[in-house]
Amino acid sequence: MRFFLGAALSLLSSTLVAAQTYTDCNPTQRSCPADPAFGQSDKTFDFTSGASDAFKSTGSVTYDQTNGATFTISKQGDGPLIQSGWYIMFGRVEFTIKAAPGTGIVSSAVLQSDDLDEIDWEWLGGNNAQVQTNYFGKGDTSSYSRGAYHDNAGNHDDFHTFSIDWTSTQIVWAIDGKTVRVLTPETADTNRYPESPMMIKVGVWAGGDSNNPQGTIDWAGGQTDYSQGPFKMYLKSMTVTDYSTGTSYRYGDRSGSWKSIIAEGGQINGNKGAEPTSTESAPEITATIDSVPVPWSGTHKETTSWVTPNVWPWVATGSPLASSTGYQYEWESSSGHNKPPGGGSMSEQSPESLLD
Repeated sequence: MRFFLGAALSLLSSTLVAAQTYTDCNPTQRSCPADPAFGQSDKTFDFTSGASDAFKSTGSVTYDQTNGATFTISKQGDGPLIQSGWYIMFGRVEFTIKAAPGTGIVSSAVLQSDDLDEIDWEWLGGNNAQVQTNYFGKGDTSSYSRGAYHDNAGNHDDFHTFSIDWTSTQIVWAIDGKTVRVLTPETADTNRYPESPMMIKVGVWAGGDSNNPQGTIDWAGGQTDYSQGPFKMYLKSMTVTDYSTGTSYRYGDRSGSWKSIIAEGGQINGNKGAEPTSTESAPEITATIDSVPVPWSGTHKETTSWVTPNVWPWVATGSPLASSTGYQYEWESSSGHNKPPGGGSMSEQSPESLLD
């Protein structure tokens, strides 16, 4: 399936870029706190046993022994997610997921950095046969053509394991152990290969919400009818390996290059032995995304500080308190729509004001 949105999205692009290219603290622009490091190998989080304190949940996330974490959209404004309290610096993440059905509903599993590098899996609730992969580098949303679709029959019906294996030389996306896409620095857009410490986010949002831009609604597969819900996404387990070691990751300069990242108390690529020794070739990508909004673009609006999903798709309204472990807690939710920190609408506040 291919989505050709053409001129309509061209009209939207300047607005989308302005809205998405900031973070609570971008280390390529100023000095920022170090990111807590995961620094472990082959750690499995079994959500059928309940919530993990390694992740903060926001919105309606429940747990049971059959499906693990359940992310539920029941009404307009819902956008439940979990977010890790730590980062990996290169690594492997496996998600065992059953995507949510429903027109306009988007299930997401995302790796994202403070300087807006991003590696994505996205499932559309109206497409039970395919999944989307995508990547972004340094917050560059001048192009929306980096995504691709891959066969994934029955993603609403059964659990599948979706993995991201990310090193300095390649990113490999695989479904149930079968490689579907490989990206290298040479094949990525110039200077847009993701290479900075990443947190992990999993959740679901309504791309088809009537308040979203028409281009987003079209990309998501149509307008969401909340009376057809609730819409549920499931995450049974997640296995994480950090290919680096240490207690935290710090940007040594403002380049955003992986070679500038400092592993405090450890070493970048200190877990090199945990990397796979070989990777099968990926099939040719035949279904690409020619022009779409950034999937789950709220990931470009919050990193270590904000995590409340209330509007298209997620705009945060609270500030966390950092625990002694470096994990984040005490996030707030807002009941209002389009209310970023300090009140007002997104159009009334500059990125600089949101950083204060």
